[in-house]
Amino acid sequence: MTPALIAAAAATPAAPMPVLDHGTHAPVLIAFLAFVGVALLLCVLVGPDRDEVADFYTANRTLTPFQNGLALSGDYISAATLLGTTGIIALSGYDGILLDMSTALALSTLLVLARPLRNAGRYTLGDVFALRSPGSAPRIAAAVVTLAVSLPFLIVQLTGAGAATAMLLGMTSASAQQACIVLIGTLMVAYTVAGGMRGTSLMQIAKVVLVTGTLAVTTVCVMARFHWSPDELLSAAAHGSGHPASYLRSASQLGVSASGPWNVAGMHLTVVLGAACMPHMIMRVSAMADGATARRSTRFAFGLVSIYSLCLAVLGIGAAAVVGAGLISGVTPNGQSALLLLASNLAGGPGTTAGMALLTAVACTVFVTVLAVVAGITLTAAATLAHDVHAYAVRRGALPQAKEVRTVRWAAVLFGGVGIALSALAQGYNVQFLSMLAVTIAAAAVLPALVHSLFWKGYHRTGLLWSVYGGTALTIGLQLISPTVSGQPGTLFPGLDFAWSPLQSVGLVSVPVSFLLGWAGSRHGHRRDAARGVAEVDQEAAELRILTGVGSD
Repeated sequence: MTPALIAAAAATPAAPMPVLDHGTHAPVLIAFLAFVGVALLLCVLVGPDRDEVADFYTANRTLTPFQNGLALSGDYISAATLLGTTGIIALSGYDGILLDMSTALALSTLLVLARPLRNAGRYTLGDVFALRSPGSAPRIAAAVVTLAVSLPFLIVQLTGAGAATAMLLGMTSASAQQACIVLIGTLMVAYTVAGGMRGTSLMQIAKVVLVTGTLAVTTVCVMARFHWSPDELLSAAAHGSGHPASYLRSASQLGVSASGPWNVAGMHLTVVLGAACMPHMIMRVSAMADGATARRSTRFAFGLVSIYSLCLAVLGIGAAAVVGAGLISGVTPNGQSALLLLASNLAGGPGTTAGMALLTAVACTVFVTVLAVVAGITLTAAATLAHDVHAYAVRRGALPQAKEVRTVRWAAVLFGGVGIALSALAQGYNVQFLSMLAVTIAAAAVLPALVHSLFWKGYHRTGLLWSVYGGTALTIGLQLISPTVSGQPGTLFPGLDFAWSPLQSVGLVSVPVSFLLGWAGSRHGHRRDAARGVAEVDQEAAELRILTGVGSD
């Protein structure tokens, strides 16, 4: 989850061009339907047998560290990462490669938090917040921030996937793209309802195997095309970029997403701090057996994502060298078609058997990535609605397990339906800023609350609410008045101009302010409780749980 999400475009191409020849539509469609059928069957077979909360949310924590590491890297690698990263590198060169490195480095943030986070948590983000701040308010805050991150992220994934799927199948009309959104979204809900955590984990593992093999083969094809010479590859990429003098040095420009040193630096900061703190990543950590397993699995995922990032850097440079930035930006202005266009030009071209096989594999990789990631997002959003809101905030922890499992299934249908509807309505609009918004909220609202909860004994309920709500509101407010939403070509409202803030990367402001709000609110809350004689939370028990995991199950 995200990652180069911020740099990825989810808008419908301004001037769509077919990526596939007519002879390739049938193999891609057959491969896609075959995977859909097999994956749905496996989700039903491995899904929870009984209506047990632990089984549905965490698969009873039976996955091995290796399996959890694969699933964690699968949750982290989204369609926006595959399509957006290669596109940004193809168009921006050096600055895009730096963003690719930040994408991998972001997991180091989760690596630091993994052990205490698993020890402190149970199922959802609300369980972590409730550790030092009991009551319903922290759980409702967790649900609000989870939805504030998950819904924009889901819309970005589905709109981008709808456009890419329609293009791959040779359909470019708006209605065809909306039909693809509905199809993918319906499959997403079916996988979540039938499989729970066990089924979505299986999808993530299958996705990682497919993505790893496809990226490796495509990378080999790129290097072989240029006789295994990095110099030859870089020279061709610089020439194909259209700006050879600046392609291999920093120009403080990331496609059309961010420009200027402060905005580019803010984007890197947001990716490193927020990408690994997405709620579905936190729920994945909670599904691990213990704190030590969480750290081992995260370390393995970090290594695997680093390999992905290296492959994506080669593929992005290869796209500039083989396809050319002019053609890429002509199909999708933000470069989202770079990987598909590259695949269609490698291995002898789409008219050959090898070229058709490679393009079909890349296309299926995109499909699988979208289905797996959006299923994980849907499970997380449904879990916070059922567990944090219904089971604890409304029923005060007195909801039977069977009823909670039924609730989470209905919540998945509700969240999925809302996401599908909004994505279909957004088709044709540039919703690129939503990816920036989702990751920045994670960095500005989730990360400060986690750091304070896990490492500061003085953290108070008031501080948590101030940092979560304050960070979320400030991020949304600054993003809406930023140049990413209005006033420029390629924004959501190009005909209007209410970009009163110069910042495109608002995390530069919202992240430190949220940390400060957590500190100030905690100080204020302690003084108020002391004046009223309110009992303090048992901090010793909380510290014991964070250090050892005692009580988390």
